[in-house]
Amino acid sequence: MNKLLEAGKIVSVFGLKGEVKVQPWCDTPDFLCEFDRLYYKSGTPVDIERARVQKNIVVMKIKGIDSVEEAQKIRNRVLYLDRDDVELDEDTYFVQDLIGLKVIDLDSGREYGTLTEVSETGANDVYHIKSADGKMYYIPAIPSVVAETDVEGGVMKITPLEGLFDDAEEIR
Repeated sequence: MNKLLEAGKIVSVFGLKGEVKVQPWCDTPDFLCEFDRLYYKSGTPVDIERARVQKNIVVMKIKGIDSVEEAQKIRNRVLYLDRDDVELDEDTYFVQDLIGLKVIDLDSGREYGTLTEVSETGANDVYHIKSADGKMYYIPAIPSVVAETDVEGGVMKITPLEGLFDDAEEIR
């Protein structure tokens, strides 16, 4: 499991004092503002002096970046958070940890495919499941469908909605 998780990307400079605009890759921009320290991919720490949300973008002041020129040099860099700095609620997972899980039927053990993507719809997330023959299926991430999620074991057990996988051939 990766210790560092992608949190957002520096997309432009803001103002004249070295602030940057960060496109958040989190559930909400406010979540990104909670961190005093983020990281570059190399693991180099990035200390955050202040951060605020402005129209779904985070405006951030990074310690040591004090001019437009310095801010320009870090444009397009991805910022990461340390998973140890985040306390997730029970039955809440990082999307990155869900990608690649084998999706199987809770009752029959039938394998449906691999979770390849998560879409946010507003009401609930939708999991994209790719079967062995390349077909895509979409399941709602709701308790009545997703029975168990075992990130360490690499498996998600589901009780599919009736008819969802009727056209899928059994994977053996």
